[in-house]
Amino acid sequence: MRYLLILLSSFFIATSCVKDKPQNTVQPEVKLTTAKKVYIINEGNYGSGSSSISLFDTGNNQVIEDFFKTQNNLALGDVAQSLNYFNSNFYCIVNNSNKIVVCNSQFKKIAQINGLTSPRYILPITNQKAYVSDLYANAISVVDLNSNTKIAAIPCYGKTEQMSLIYNKAFVTNTDKNYIYIVNTLTDIIADSINVGINAGSLGLDKNAKLWVLSTGKTTSSILAKLSRLNPVTNQIEFSVSFNTNDAPTNLCFNKTKDTLYFLNYGIYRMAITDATLPTNALVEKGNKNFYGLGINPNDFTIYAADALDYIQKSNIYIYTINGVEKLNFKAGLISNGFYFE
Repeated sequence: MRYLLILLSSFFIATSCVKDKPQNTVQPEVKLTTAKKVYIINEGNYGSGSSSISLFDTGNNQVIEDFFKTQNNLALGDVAQSLNYFNSNFYCIVNNSNKIVVCNSQFKKIAQINGLTSPRYILPITNQKAYVSDLYANAISVVDLNSNTKIAAIPCYGKTEQMSLIYNKAFVTNTDKNYIYIVNTLTDIIADSINVGINAGSLGLDKNAKLWVLSTGKTTSSILAKLSRLNPVTNQIEFSVSFNTNDAPTNLCFNKTKDTLYFLNYGIYRMAITDATLPTNALVEKGNKNFYGLGINPNDFTIYAADALDYIQKSNIYIYTINGVEKLNFKAGLISNGFYFE
């Protein structure tokens, strides 16, 4: 994706930096390179309308902390939850504003999808249709991507979260239930469910087209977290392992070659898909950080982690090498929760 010169006559930008260098260099103009970009989703404080999308340019290590506002002279809304890119459009899911903001490849707003209760993630099913998970709707919304309208709802009680598509099946996590739900994408009807344990919120496909699901469990009820591998053809669990008491793993994601998974459990953990047991030592120790978001760059294996600090200050973003060595850090927006990689 190529970007033109962005004029910021009255907007100050904090550049990213190699650690221990100043982070507040004022630049009246920033020219983005043609290198791959990383978009950082910043929730903002609930009810304050302070959500934003930060842009990190891997070609020159520069960051624009509120790229959406820079491009649109408009606030994004209240609680940015996730970001996806499909058919040359960005879809910014803004949870507490009950909407999805649609932007073109230059991040200019071109449409808005309304009629949603508390949207979380969007999953394109075809060039025309997408599913949207929801916190409070007790349903998965069906969206027409041509008209940018909600056209139907698939009843699904509980808080639905991340989703994955394979073999005309949409696998939908649900943090309220013990089950991951399977939607037949040809009929838009829930066809099956699989018991993976309470509080499943993140998932992903490995290089063998096997689906991994991370269930955080419920520490207040002494229900242990679980990591499960599913066969999406048979809908059967092939592998499952429980975490220790007081563990609260989240943010499951995969590396470029889909043979290694990562997750947060206070620190950052790594595990090969062939491992029979959970890792006992963190790749990156928590230390004094409050890790809140995690992503693995599919272009170069680098690890991106967001430290939400005290949820009042702007988040710190850390980039680590494949071996967990800190490479770079910079500021993003308030309460950074995830990443979208070009």
